[in-house]
Amino acid sequence: QGQLVESGGGLVQAGGSLRLSCAASGSTVSSVGMGWFRQAPGKEREFVAAISWSGGTTYYSESVKGRFTIFKVNAKNTLYLQMNNLLPEDTAVYYCAVIDTLEEGLDLLSTWREYDYWGLGTQVGVFS
Repeated sequence: QGQLVESGGGLVQAGGSLRLSCAASGSTVSSVGMGWFRQAPGKEREFVAAISWSGGTTYYSESVKGRFTIFKVNAKNTLYLQMNNLLPEDTAVYYCAVIDTLEEGLDLLSTWREYDYWGLGTQVGVFS
């Protein structure tokens, strides 16, 4: 099992941008599916975005579609989440995770219980 370390969180005004990073070790991002999830206080963990092992398939929750972009840089073995036009409701702890599969279906990649291991998270706060 590998390790994931998120970074890039912070406090930003509504309408601003942040880029989250997830550095992987012990596994190769080019051979596994990966996802971003978030959890706000008092709420369940929710799906944000996912990318297939090949990078050719991406999925987004309806709440972030058009504002967030998930991508990975294989040479850096790092997953990213570019977040634009942030809203106060985006405030949460953001987690990256690995799912060791070659499958690319939405049902699988959007379900947090299917993922194999997780980072510790990075806090994102958006104020209006």
